[in-house]
Amino acid sequence: MTRYKYTLLLLIAIAIVCTQFTNATKLVILHTNDTHSQIDPDENNLGGILRRKVLIDSVRACERNVLLVDAGDAVQGTLYYLLYKGEVESKMMNELGYEIAILGNHEFDNGLDLLHKQLSTLNATKVSTNYDLSATLLDSLFVPFAIKEYDEKRIGIIGLGIAPKGMISSRNCRGVEYLDAIKAANATAWHLKHHLHTDAVIALTHVGYDSQSPLTPNDLEIACNTENIDIIIGGHSHTTINAQGQNFPINKVTNLIGDTVLIAQTGGNGLYLGEISLDIENKKASSRLISVDKRLDNHIDKKSEAILYPYRHTVDSLMSIKVATSAIKLEQKGSPLINLISDFIHKNGEELSGEKIDVAIMNKGGIRNSLPKGDISKGHIMMTFPFENFITIMEISGKDLAETFNIIVTRNNAGISKGAEIIFNSQTKEITDIFINGKPIDNNKTYRVATIDYLAGGGDYLSPLINGKTILTSKNPLSEDLIKYLLSYKKKLNPSSTERIHPK
Repeated sequence: MTRYKYTLLLLIAIAIVCTQFTNATKLVILHTNDTHSQIDPDENNLGGILRRKVLIDSVRACERNVLLVDAGDAVQGTLYYLLYKGEVESKMMNELGYEIAILGNHEFDNGLDLLHKQLSTLNATKVSTNYDLSATLLDSLFVPFAIKEYDEKRIGIIGLGIAPKGMISSRNCRGVEYLDAIKAANATAWHLKHHLHTDAVIALTHVGYDSQSPLTPNDLEIACNTENIDIIIGGHSHTTINAQGQNFPINKVTNLIGDTVLIAQTGGNGLYLGEISLDIENKKASSRLISVDKRLDNHIDKKSEAILYPYRHTVDSLMSIKVATSAIKLEQKGSPLINLISDFIHKNGEELSGEKIDVAIMNKGGIRNSLPKGDISKGHIMMTFPFENFITIMEISGKDLAETFNIIVTRNNAGISKGAEIIFNSQTKEITDIFINGKPIDNNKTYRVATIDYLAGGGDYLSPLINGKTILTSKNPLSEDLIKYLLSYKKKLNPSSTERIHPK
């Protein structure tokens, strides 16, 4: 068979396959969430933005109606964001052809000025339904909803974000007013269905699948308490919802009037591309996840690859600067790493203040990556502690400190330095004992605490810390102070694995 005949037959075969999957009332929604700047494949060689483009292009080649959306936290987590402040993420999202995007909480990490600059270069329609942005620079960039048309069918899209209080540093979101997510969703979806005559409504959310936020309803709660939303595409909780033969997480929920709402989410870090097939006529929808892995490497687009090339040199150079060596892998969610950083904050706090520190507190959410066994680079530290947090020394009453520990145990969201111990009932999560320097906590005593400014301001829902009095704050970000300390530490890191907050 000649090469020409082979090519012709291949094109005919592709055309037949595409025709089989094309339906005038069908919409394929491709979706991502919580990519966290994972532009390149991760340490397990999974994910990667160039591989994602291969999948997106292949679906577009076979489907008539395709919508590509992102449910927030496209940024923060690798050196690409730390160095280039969102420029790379926006360029790549434009290259992949994203049509709709919403805000995650980490989009605010560098403040409103830099966020405005980043989003001004993003071509996607930016939707925010439950943030009043009128007092901010972002107001001109966002719309409360969007409408897309496919074969004379109209699809409404809304965007729901998490309550900033307790989650986003107040200095980074000044002027952003949170509106009740369920009320905003119900009102806007009703308007879209009954005034603007959309055939279906999709909610892009960044509130978490089943997250226990005291201020924001999660996806399950939104689905159950609304009437006109057909599909929820979520983010924030990094939940992998794979509907193919799995009973959990639940991906279909009954709403207030008995209709079925499909809930989808892809986990995090770009390991999957989500695909939803929606029959617009009868609003039946199904979902699946497509793995993003090395099988796609032979099809990577050279033009897209060229866009990334100029940014890679500085990223690679920081990964080559050694600052420490570890005897073990320090897992992101493991006790050794949270113990290491809590002890460092304790030590650094005493050096800053010149006085004894009773206890140090570090939130687990401030640790964004694992550290490898063996050589640890400057780039590793920057990615693991990417936020511009500053070590803060404060004085606080034993009563407020105990209330802080109650929240930490309930939410499992922080660690403490050596010399302190919290014991709780594993069933009720009620604290039975708190020891600081070997002594039970005294509600009437004033304690000197080292933490980070984000937590001192009530971040991660540790609101009792707001009642403390700030004594001083480091001039350098946490990552810089930590790098300086590690460079002077001559031994291999091998931090304690002891659980300092543990059940009885």
